[in-house]
Amino acid sequence: MSTLLTKYAEKERQLEALKAELEKLEQDERLKNEVEFKEQLEALMQEFDKTAKDVLELLQPGSAGAQASSSTATRRKRKLKIYQNPHTGEEVQTRGGNQKVLQAWKEEYGADTVESWLVRTEA
Repeated sequence: MSTLLTKYAEKERQLEALKAELEKLEQDERLKNEVEFKEQLEALMQEFDKTAKDVLELLQPGSAGAQASSSTATRRKRKLKIYQNPHTGEEVQTRGGNQKVLQAWKEEYGADTVESWLVRTEA
């Protein structure tokens, strides 16, 4: 027998096994109840013009909206900047410009001078 014919026969056997399994599932009362519930729920949602998200929000207030807002409100982490004072050798690592030592340096030496002391930037 050719390999193509063998594959075909195997697929037919698998198809018959799946059909038998499907028929067995269709006779299961639990599945019938689940399908009926789903159909009734979808009809009710359609009747009141509601989406699945609306229903989830009603059942669990704050959970559906919190997921949407938290994913959009997340800010990207700032880059780490490392400055080194050439006069003292002191090193400052900061992710923002509101660092005490860095502010003091900017007052004493000027912002442009302190920015020139930037050694490296890391992600």
